[in-house]
Amino acid sequence: MIRIANGQGFWGDWLEAPVRLVEQGPIDYLALDYLAEITMSILQKQKQADASLGYARDFPPLVARLAGAIRERGVKVIANAGGVNPVACAREVIRLAPGLKVAVVRGDDVYPRLDEFLAKGYEMRDMDTGEPITRIRAAIQSANAYIGAFPLAEALATGADVVVAGRSTDTALTLAPMVHRFGWTANDFDKLAAGTIAGHIIECGAQSTGGNCQVDWQTIPDMANIGYPIVEAEADGTFVVTKHAVAGGRINPHVIKEQLLYELGDPMRYITPDCVADFTSIRLEDAGPDRVRVSGIRGGPRPPTLKLSISYLAGWKATGTLVYSWPQALEKARAADRIVRERLQGLGLSFDEIYTEFFGVNACHGAAAPANADPPEVQVRIGVRGPDRKAVDRFTRELIPLVLNGPPGATGFGEGRPAVREIVAYWSALVPREEIATEVQVVTA
Repeated sequence: MIRIANGQGFWGDWLEAPVRLVEQGPIDYLALDYLAEITMSILQKQKQADASLGYARDFPPLVARLAGAIRERGVKVIANAGGVNPVACAREVIRLAPGLKVAVVRGDDVYPRLDEFLAKGYEMRDMDTGEPITRIRAAIQSANAYIGAFPLAEALATGADVVVAGRSTDTALTLAPMVHRFGWTANDFDKLAAGTIAGHIIECGAQSTGGNCQVDWQTIPDMANIGYPIVEAEADGTFVVTKHAVAGGRINPHVIKEQLLYELGDPMRYITPDCVADFTSIRLEDAGPDRVRVSGIRGGPRPPTLKLSISYLAGWKATGTLVYSWPQALEKARAADRIVRERLQGLGLSFDEIYTEFFGVNACHGAAAPANADPPEVQVRIGVRGPDRKAVDRFTRELIPLVLNGPPGATGFGEGRPAVREIVAYWSALVPREEIATEVQVVTA
């Protein structure tokens, strides 16, 4: 049995979680998931501005903080914190934590190869719209293939204390230690599916230990000190989801079921680079306090293609807010929205979209929200997006004047004009698996 913990569900997650996982009880592997689709574009822009950047900069100081425990307890750290510059990330880890052995998985970054792919006839059509990638080619900022667990397992086989990857799948961070320690092969479909589902359960950190939980959330113990999840994995593919006993939070079948439904499409075909997992085969068993046993998982062969995560610039946006208080708060907020739209029209400005929300009334639930004709306060949030930066900037100058020349009682404008920001959009496409070649590099300095 091996214990695999996940201490980060995204870049910006609780900094203390990985430290507590290492300090509060035994674990063998510490997985840290930093990347979301938009994160890759942010990191690519950072690298373009400074060739030494392009990775999750929280990661190297965290490893330095854990370095003593990594050495003394033999904990292996595996993370996709490398972003678009995993070698630079690894070098910073070594600088801050000298003496640790760090291995890097490379090969996911295909941004320089897009024209090569087009020349080979790969249209890389958007998986949602079917449009060819040529429509956005000039605006693309990053392109990365989702890699699976086997390259990460190869990196662990070097004896590395820390494995740094770029755009691996979230589930691969948990599956890789199982492949490495149990010797699973590419044809062990059921076992690979089990490890994939284990990774899916813990990939969002405390979301599988009671965080963001809809079931009896008011009674979840000690959320200020919530524990992050640990998988106790067996060689046959069965595993238990648990946490350190001293930590807060809750693990039971209801909590695990909520996480299983997270970002799930066809439950019989959860597609990853390593296998296709059947979520309908999962069997959950309450195995004691804060312990859920998972078994019975079935899987199928891996797909012939790999998914690309592509980001591109899609214009400009700005969003501003004002708050109106009772009486007639909603009437004032709606009047402010109407005035802004009339003034924009009068200026001859056009946008791809103007979108308004009324917080405190229906921003979260829309038409399903219960009627509330006279709320005590309302925040009106107005946003625009479009290809013309100057037009978007002009919009930002139409909100603050309402404080004096619009409906009475406006507040919440202390930050002044809203900022104009570039829109980073997401494009997903497929390429043949054989086009993506990964390599493992042990970084020494």
